[in-house]
Amino acid sequence: MEVLTDPMSVNTSIMKYEYTDQKMGAVLGFTDDIKKDEHRFAHTESTIKFLWNRNCEPVHFQVDGIPMVLQPNQLVTVTYLQHVSLEATALPLMGILFNREFYCIFDHDTEVSCNGILFFGTQDLPIVTIPDGQLKKFNLLFDMFLEEFSTPDNIQGDMLQMLLKRMIILSTRLAKEQLIVQTLDNDQIDVIRKFNYLVDLNFKTKRRVSDYAEMLFKSPKTLSNLFAIYNQRSPQQIILDRIALEAKRLINYTDKQNQEIAYELGFNDPAHFSRFFKKMTQMSPSEYRDSLVLTP
Repeated sequence: MEVLTDPMSVNTSIMKYEYTDQKMGAVLGFTDDIKKDEHRFAHTESTIKFLWNRNCEPVHFQVDGIPMVLQPNQLVTVTYLQHVSLEATALPLMGILFNREFYCIFDHDTEVSCNGILFFGTQDLPIVTIPDGQLKKFNLLFDMFLEEFSTPDNIQGDMLQMLLKRMIILSTRLAKEQLIVQTLDNDQIDVIRKFNYLVDLNFKTKRRVSDYAEMLFKSPKTLSNLFAIYNQRSPQQIILDRIALEAKRLINYTDKQNQEIAYELGFNDPAHFSRFFKKMTQMSPSEYRDSLVLTP
């Protein structure tokens, strides 16, 4: 176990803490300026983040090229499936980042695990507003993290896990009150959450709703009816959108050519991939790539 703490910089409000367990490969990072500190953490491919705007003004950033705004006292969770750009972020944005090895294992499939509605439960980013009446709890939790990072001992990892779990529980409760999932009962929420999670895991190899219905012990019609209540997009459309999103990410953030991307996404024929991409985006992969170069 190792705890890394950077001394405060010239701006004494900025701090960075990191807990690592080399044996388990576990990482927990804590900073009140994620833009400054993001690349100074021991990142893994499975990093999950809480981003919390503790400023008095909105914070602007991008997720997968889409502009996002966090109002004061709002937080959002992003997973390793999303590409976050903080280039346009002028104000410090508080961040907690962690990996599965630190907090959760695949088998821990509950609302407050990494498979919960805050992380893989919806197709839209779960922006949560912290009400004035709840703000004291979150600020106290912030202070407790700081205190625990300053107390390195043999049980520090356990204490930090407990604090992170409390953060997830408090945020999940607010999400269930504020987001569209509030209109569904717990069993329905669970099915939707698991469907989205399974799509994220399997979209490269499983394209049919029936594949996921079988894994969820539901009929395809039952899934379609449930998603009609939850969201206008059908389960099939969600699968297709997930493939298209991954294609955009690979074009945006890697040097892979169209043929390589096609095979990585499970297309046997690059021409089939090009037709699919154009149908989904109204541009061919090459046209989309060229549009990125032309974008200021």
